[in-house]
Amino acid sequence: MTIDAIKPAVFDNLDEIRAFFTLKNKDFGQDEASIKGLNIGYNTEEDPEIVTRNRRKILHEFGIDSNWVAFANQVHSNRVLKVTEGGTFAKTDALVTQVPGLALAIQVADCGAVLIADPKSQIIAAAHAGWRGAAGDIVPRTLKKMDALGAELHNCFAFISPCISVEKFEVGHEVAEQFSEPFVDAHSYKKPHVDLKGYLAYQLATAGVKQSRIEVHPGCTIMQAEQYYSYRREKDKSGRMMALIQLKER
Repeated sequence: MTIDAIKPAVFDNLDEIRAFFTLKNKDFGQDEASIKGLNIGYNTEEDPEIVTRNRRKILHEFGIDSNWVAFANQVHSNRVLKVTEGGTFAKTDALVTQVPGLALAIQVADCGAVLIADPKSQIIAAAHAGWRGAAGDIVPRTLKKMDALGAELHNCFAFISPCISVEKFEVGHEVAEQFSEPFVDAHSYKKPHVDLKGYLAYQLATAGVKQSRIEVHPGCTIMQAEQYYSYRREKDKSGRMMALIQLKER
C-alpha cells in the first residue's frame, strides 16, 4: 500500500526540489498505537517508539535518509534557524538550508506548513505557521533569512499546506485584532473568523514572491476528517502530519 501524500504542484518542474505533505493515512496505524495513522508527532500522547517507526516508514517510502532530516521542535514562535545537518532543533518554528541532500521537516495538525524554494540560489525553507506564528511574521522572517543567504525572492516558489479554513477558524477578538482587516471575517459568524491561508499567501506576495508561484492547497484539516489530523477536532487524540522539502544532491 502506498502512503498517501500531497506533492505540491508548484514544485513539479523543479528538478532540484523534492517536497511532500503526508495525509493521515489511518489504515497504516500500528496495532498497538493509540492514535491511528501515520502520526509523526512526539508532542502527542503516542508512544515515542511508535512515532519513530512512523517517521522512518514515511522517509523510507520517499527515499530520504532519516539521519539527514532537520526537524523543528516547534513552540509557536517566530524564530528562524539556518541548519546544516540533520537532527531536532529546539525552540524554533522555521528552518532554512543551503545544504544539498538535507531535508527540512515541519509537523502540523491545524496550523499551516509553508515550504519555500529558490532553485536558482539553491536555498530552501520550511515554516510552521499557526495564528501566533503568522501574526508574529514567521513567514516574512523566513524569507528575510533566505534573502540574507543569497536567495532572490522573485525566484522563489512556495506551497501553503492544508490547514484550518476560514469557515472553521473562529477566534476571539484579541486574536482577530492581530490580523489586518481583509483577513478577518467579522460579519458572517457570531465571532470573528481568520483566513490563515489568505494571510500567509499575502505575506509571501508582499515580500516579493510572485503570486503565480504560490500554491495554496484548498484542504481544510477540520472539515476533512478522513484525510487530515486536526487538533481542534480531535484534541489530545490528534496526530501530526509531516511537511518536508529537500534540495536534491546534484
